[in-house]
Amino acid sequence: MTTIRKIAPLLLASCLAASAQGKAVTEERLVKADSEPGNWMSTGRNYGEERYSPLKQVTDDNVDNLGLAWSYKYEVDRVVEATPIVVDGVMYTTGAYSMVFALDAKTGEELWRYDPKVWRGIQGRGCCDAANRGVAVWGDKVFVGVYDGRLEALDASTGELVWSVNTLVDPDRNYTITGAPRIVKGKVIIGNGGAEFGVRGYITAYDTETGKQAWRFFTVPGDPAKGDESDTISMIRKTWHGDNYWKQGGGGTVWDSMAYDPDLDLLYIGVGNASFWNPMLRSEAKGDNLFVSSIVAIRPDTGEYVWHYQTTPGDAWDYTATQHIIVTTLEFAGKPRRVVMQAPKNGFFYVLDAATGEFLSAEAYGKLTWAKGIDPETGRPIFDMEAADYWSKGSEPKIVFPGSQGAHNWNPMSYNPDTGLVYIPQQVTMEYFEPLTEMDAKPPQAGVPNLGLVVPKVPETIEEIEQLAGIYRGKLLAWDPVKQEERWSQPYEHIANGGTLSTAGNLVFQGTADGRVLAYAADTGEKLWEQPVSSGVGAGPISYSVDGEQYIAFNVGWGGAFPITFGALAYRTHVVNDSRLYVFKLGGKADLPPVKRRTIELPNPPPLEADEATLAEGGELFALHCGVCHGLSAMSADIIPDLRYLGEQQHKDFLPIVFGLRSNKGMPPFGGILEPDQVESIRQYIISRSHHWRSELLKQDASRAEEGGESTGK
Repeated sequence: MTTIRKIAPLLLASCLAASAQGKAVTEERLVKADSEPGNWMSTGRNYGEERYSPLKQVTDDNVDNLGLAWSYKYEVDRVVEATPIVVDGVMYTTGAYSMVFALDAKTGEELWRYDPKVWRGIQGRGCCDAANRGVAVWGDKVFVGVYDGRLEALDASTGELVWSVNTLVDPDRNYTITGAPRIVKGKVIIGNGGAEFGVRGYITAYDTETGKQAWRFFTVPGDPAKGDESDTISMIRKTWHGDNYWKQGGGGTVWDSMAYDPDLDLLYIGVGNASFWNPMLRSEAKGDNLFVSSIVAIRPDTGEYVWHYQTTPGDAWDYTATQHIIVTTLEFAGKPRRVVMQAPKNGFFYVLDAATGEFLSAEAYGKLTWAKGIDPETGRPIFDMEAADYWSKGSEPKIVFPGSQGAHNWNPMSYNPDTGLVYIPQQVTMEYFEPLTEMDAKPPQAGVPNLGLVVPKVPETIEEIEQLAGIYRGKLLAWDPVKQEERWSQPYEHIANGGTLSTAGNLVFQGTADGRVLAYAADTGEKLWEQPVSSGVGAGPISYSVDGEQYIAFNVGWGGAFPITFGALAYRTHVVNDSRLYVFKLGGKADLPPVKRRTIELPNPPPLEADEATLAEGGELFALHCGVCHGLSAMSADIIPDLRYLGEQQHKDFLPIVFGLRSNKGMPPFGGILEPDQVESIRQYIISRSHHWRSELLKQDASRAEEGGESTGK
């Protein structure tokens, strides 16, 4: 069942709906999106996903006069990653758990909302929070990919459900949907996530009117006993070896980026990492393992394969190619050339021929140690096996740059044709890679990441954490894609900062992990405007106009893999869950919502009642089942509750909570996966971590007292 709540006056809603229905979103409008600068009708504003607004009422000369026009408070204070869509004065956006909201784009008044009623306990199937990156609009419908695998079409004027399809090929595998659908030629196209949990990647196209499946494109081969779905699958199967790859799913999910070139009639998809990450367990450390970590071009009418380019052959480090893809025209050798651009996780910026996939150029845009460069003749990386091989017999565990968070993650970049620059949310990350043996590797299971690696531990002391945090740094990077070099950059203390928007007003907008939204001069990088907001920002902003006024909109609500899994680093941002949509305009006078930040207080744990063997077991079980959401080594940023601060009643209820008492609140049930004595071992481990954290904070207080600083709250 679904729930719809109408808030706005019926007359206003019907008037706006009539306006929207009068100018339905069509193929012609999307192809000519640049002729409608006041609208933002698709995820990247145009089919090439440039995320560039031609509006220039707000410029580098007057941006410091931006004020709040309106804000909207989301029902659920969780991760917000959506790019809003604006069509003829109506904004469509999403929050956590795939909830959809229609708002008056001028006033922020809610017109309708749609709740697909995702069972919150399903969150254990995903790696990276209950995120949703937005909707697509076509005709008189709004389309949303739902976290549990549904694709749904809603009436754009009322929010009523029109049709719903289950997109999953195997309900027993841990698939989720977090990405925004794309619509091309009357077909709505959606992928999925789950490679960390052992799934086989694919995307599917459905008829926008009926929901009938038009085609499906698998990105990796499946069970050979069932036969190959196409000649393309037969081709790529030759790049895989052994029997484990298809049993473990293979990975290669298409969980985010797509772009389309209407002149070439090519749909470009970004393909994710393999499953396992460990290539020895996955494919005997042999072969390129197509199409993982690849950009693939296909025909949108049929799903027919045209070409591919693999950024990281035989990927062993979670170097997805699902990062933002931009299709545009650049000048090469004095001639205009249609190109595909991407800055994937692996740290190289790629420029490819959009028609053929021919490799044109690539250079490192971030710190990396896994490769020495890209061979200019073949376009293949020159691997540095001494620095990055952790899987071969006799090799040692390795620390590799970048880590699984990438030199650039899902947070979208933008391209400004006026400056010729790409604006990338770049970051420095690293990862410790230690392989599991085949005996220790676990089969696909809900709530258990399927990496083939030892789960790393974080440093034990605050001093060591600060040293580690000094390595993880973010940056807004302005990159010249023709010269393949940095033009300018702005440093940030934290990683996982928001996507970018560039405009004809010579501006670049971006939000940050520590709860700020900013504007920079697009040509020089000079900071021109800054505003604190209620939470961290990961989503990309947009710009649109209504009644002659330009607006800048930011979705605010931190979450995702970094703050929930890497809490030891993320807690330093001090942001809290207060999810909102902020919309600014010149001379805006609306009251800004209060800005809250997390205060680190002393935990008060119960006495520890476990021996070293119990704590060791609890630590291993926590790492396997709990750390992906509650933080490695139980160090949390409190985006999902920090278990070191559990109260007396929560400790009493710990077993029923773990077995499903709070599944409706987003706590996955582990009944049938864990035994009661194992749950108690986990609880004792959490208590030990709480005592340890208390001790560290008291040491920090003592040090601050000597220096005359403030102490932790007691």
